[in-house]
Amino acid sequence: MTAARAKEAVTHRRVLHVAVPIVISNATVPILGAVDTGVVGQLGQAAPIGAVGLGAIILSAFYWVFGFLRMGTVGLTAQALGHRDHGEVAALLTRGLLIAGIAGLAVMALQMPLFWLAFQASPASAEVEGMARQYMAIRVWSAPAAISIYAITGWLIAQERTRAVLVLQLWMNGLNIVLDLWFVLGLGWGVPGVAIATFIAEWSGAALGLWFCRAVFLGPLWRAWGNVFNRARWGHMVRVNSDILVRSLLLEAIFISFLFKGAGMGDVTLAANQVLMQFLLITAYGLDGFAFAAEALVGKAMGARERLVLRRAAVLATFWAVAVSVVLTVVYALTGPMIIDLMAKSPEVQAQARVFLPYIVAVPLVSVVAFMFDGIFIGATRTRDMRNMMFVSFAVFVVCMLVLVPQIGNHGLWLSLLVSFVVRALTLGWKYPALEAAADRPA
Repeated sequence: MTAARAKEAVTHRRVLHVAVPIVISNATVPILGAVDTGVVGQLGQAAPIGAVGLGAIILSAFYWVFGFLRMGTVGLTAQALGHRDHGEVAALLTRGLLIAGIAGLAVMALQMPLFWLAFQASPASAEVEGMARQYMAIRVWSAPAAISIYAITGWLIAQERTRAVLVLQLWMNGLNIVLDLWFVLGLGWGVPGVAIATFIAEWSGAALGLWFCRAVFLGPLWRAWGNVFNRARWGHMVRVNSDILVRSLLLEAIFISFLFKGAGMGDVTLAANQVLMQFLLITAYGLDGFAFAAEALVGKAMGARERLVLRRAAVLATFWAVAVSVVLTVVYALTGPMIIDLMAKSPEVQAQARVFLPYIVAVPLVSVVAFMFDGIFIGATRTRDMRNMMFVSFAVFVVCMLVLVPQIGNHGLWLSLLVSFVVRALTLGWKYPALEAAADRPA
């Protein structure tokens, strides 16, 4: 094996090199939310806490619509790298930044009707809504930066530069926390102080991300406008990202339906489900890194048309994801009741959450294959299959919910969610042989 081939070989070490920084990066996300809540909580009133939480959720929902930029950019860039098409690698960053810039400007321009719609869907007291609007009116001006970070991180992940992504996340969250403490507790700026801190952190994060990409800007390829605006490649990028967007909306619809259905079962059941959903978020954070590793490594193998390398990348990334899932399952089984007691002080909620804890114990092992197939199919840009199989998964979830919930209540709701993971894994597994076969065909 030549030195170049050895460097490109898919090994356990290479998978972990990509995955571990993402897992660490994800672990910092809930810390920021806790500090935001804790800082405004020092003001001694309930309204600022609710305002910051509501405003952050609404803006995150608007920005999340453009989350396809991260996933789509990983798959397309990784394939261009595998194909040794450096011009396309540079052009993809430019296209992603152009889309992010236009999207951010659109959010800023349409902020009044968007905010109105958001508060129609999520009504709050006049005091909370007023503070939330104040928060959002400041933070919305960093929309281009926040959305561009999706494209930048996707481009970096495709090149396996996940340590840069970790540094970017640590910088943004760390700066946000420091500025929160200074602006709110030191200067007494209240809710606007939290918004200004996030505004500065997001723009500085985008600047740092561009600095990590500086090598490409030193050459001419990023502004080779004929390639950047190539109609066929723009069309392919739009199709890939559109499929990912539809798939993500369907997945979000599953979770929203789960929460809304649970809300109809009473306050205690709703609260218990909310507590248990935090375990599911931890599972997602833990497995994301390995899905990202699959995206980058599978994408490069697909671009290089190396079927066996693609298979090895898929197998090794999934191996580590399953190992992490086993650990999470054991941790949830042993410490779940204690974690529930820490998150909820109501004895009724604690008791109800314990009843449904076995479903959470099963979640890591039941969902891991679906998570990993998502990464594999994104890397291979087989996004139409992802979209279609998510339609099937959503339909099965709805049918199960309609049949099981009237019979066995919240047990039926949790079973429906677990079945949706299994269906997604089985249907994508059915499509996987065609994905591998595509790696044998000329680009």
